[in-house]
Amino acid sequence: MERTSVEETLTSVIECLRACNHCFSKSLQEEDLHMFTECIRLTRECSDICTLALNALESDSAFSKPILSLCAQICDTCAVECGRHLHDHCQACAKACERCSEACRALVAA
Repeated sequence: MERTSVEETLTSVIECLRACNHCFSKSLQEEDLHMFTECIRLTRECSDICTLALNALESDSAFSKPILSLCAQICDTCAVECGRHLHDHCQACAKACERCSEACRALVAA
């Protein structure tokens, strides 16, 4: 894998991880938690896969590509769910997830 592409992907993954953690935390503070149940669940899953992707990339794992593919898939799902909510933290998370998904897919294709 090309180092420049790896660095760009790392940046996107880290930004997504942070956005998901922030969205998770803010969603737990919302009055109607029931409305955010799926958002909370998906931001946790997305954060977890981003952590795994980050570790795989940093260690040059032989499993980086399948992990990045799964990361892109989970990011897509999280982006759709967070995009349904008009709250700033959800919208920011959706955008970070979209960027991460694109970066992961681009690196897998490289």
